[in-house]
Amino acid sequence: MRALFPGSFDPVTQGHQDVLRRAALLFDEVVVCVMFNASKTGRFPVAERLERLRAAATGLSNVTVDSHTGGLLVDYCRRAAIDVVIRGVRGVRDLDHEMPMARMNHELAGVETFFIPADPTLAHVSSTLVTATSS
Repeated sequence: MRALFPGSFDPVTQGHQDVLRRAALLFDEVVVCVMFNASKTGRFPVAERLERLRAAATGLSNVTVDSHTGGLLVDYCRRAAIDVVIRGVRGVRDLDHEMPMARMNHELAGVETFFIPADPTLAHVSSTLVTATSS
C-alpha cells in the first residue's frame, strides 16, 4: 500500500523525521511530498526542502521524495495512485485542524487519512517554532 506524507516541511523537523520513520515501517511505500500551504509564507526554497527531506529519508528504502505545489492534495493522490494520507498530530489542536481536511479528502477522492501521534518528547516542536528560534 502506498501512502502520502504531505506537508510544507519549512523546515523539516525532528517531528517530521519521526513520523516519516514510523510511517515507513507501516506502509509498503511512503511518498513524502512538499506541498504548497497558502496559510504559510515559505521561508526555504522548495529545492532546499526536498534536499532536507532526502537527507531525512536516508536509510528508508521505501521512501521517495516529491513536490506538488499546484493543485489539490487529492489531485496528486489520484495521479500517483495513492489511497492513504499520513498526518502527524501533536495534540487536539492539530486534530481539530486535520479532521475537516481528512473528511473532504475522503469525500472528494476516497482518500483515507492515517493519523500518527507525535512522540511526546517532540510534540512541542513545530516548523514555525524551529524557524523562530533559529533566526
